[in-house]
Amino acid sequence: MNFLDGALFPENQEKLVITAAPYGPEWLPSDFPEDIAVSMDEQVQKAVDCYNAGATVLHVHVREADGKGSKRLSQFNELLARLRVAVPDMVLQVGGSISFAPESDGEAAKWLSDDTRHMLAELTPKPDQVTVTVNTVQMNIVEQMELADVAGTSLAEPATYAAYREMVVPAGPGWVEEHVRRLTAQGIQSAFQFYNINSFETVERMMRRGVYQGPLVMNWVAIGGGMDAPNIYNLANFVRATPDGAVLTLESSMRNVLPINMMAIAMGLHVRCGIEDNLWTQDRKSKMSTVRQIEQLVRLSREFGREIASGKEARRICKIGVFYDSIEETLAQNGFALNRVRHANGVEHRKAA
Repeated sequence: MNFLDGALFPENQEKLVITAAPYGPEWLPSDFPEDIAVSMDEQVQKAVDCYNAGATVLHVHVREADGKGSKRLSQFNELLARLRVAVPDMVLQVGGSISFAPESDGEAAKWLSDDTRHMLAELTPKPDQVTVTVNTVQMNIVEQMELADVAGTSLAEPATYAAYREMVVPAGPGWVEEHVRRLTAQGIQSAFQFYNINSFETVERMMRRGVYQGPLVMNWVAIGGGMDAPNIYNLANFVRATPDGAVLTLESSMRNVLPINMMAIAMGLHVRCGIEDNLWTQDRKSKMSTVRQIEQLVRLSREFGREIASGKEARRICKIGVFYDSIEETLAQNGFALNRVRHANGVEHRKAA
């Protein structure tokens, strides 16, 4: 991205899009009973509360009546249908893992099979976005957590801690390309989850080959454990590679969430918060609900002079429903340099727009 003079002034930035992740499949209801929604009615109300607080993108997971993360797509269909009525302007983003929570005590925390995750393209009603991981990678979500972050929660149990420590995201090239094709065919946006510059470059190559022809809407997921660490050097490297036409949200975990989001607000990027990412206030004296986290970001953004996007504005900023007709249009609209064309004399020239 190009940071020209004035790029840090709010009048030269888009309004802030806040993604809320209030369902937290890694936690059990007993970990934060005041905030973790269990019944379907509670899960719908949680979305309404997040929207009213200022969030315009909802990262969707679903719980069963017993409080465990649901792996049944029928449950997703039910929640999506109710959300379309309750928060019609909100961007509905289904988490691509479906639920990575262990089936029972002592079992592995894992993403579901390739075929099952492909079925997210068949959800009814269809979501606006499905998150797409790129390149198989370790997803040790506890690596950068401190012991105090999980004290008194289910993640402090040795077997559960070990399960999340060993989690891997399966996202090989064949699966990713097929998944993106299926989502696109259904008019669902691929919301790419980039863990480092390598996964970003893989999607750029997919665009250059015509595998994906849509907006580059993405999260930089800085949680360590096989993914980037949340520091300014990694962020600067990632942002420097990001073209001006892309939509970039920053994401981190635990007490890194707030400082990373403050950087995003200042730079004109977008933010994500919620109990899926963090349970705590910065002094860790109390747990912090998703709604309180949203309200905090709204307050801080307005201190920066940057207003909060409405639901309709977020849909425009995220380019929901937009796809492109050619490789050239895809590259140009996202702000990438166009592909080169090799001529008979062996000299490469940029292809004209």
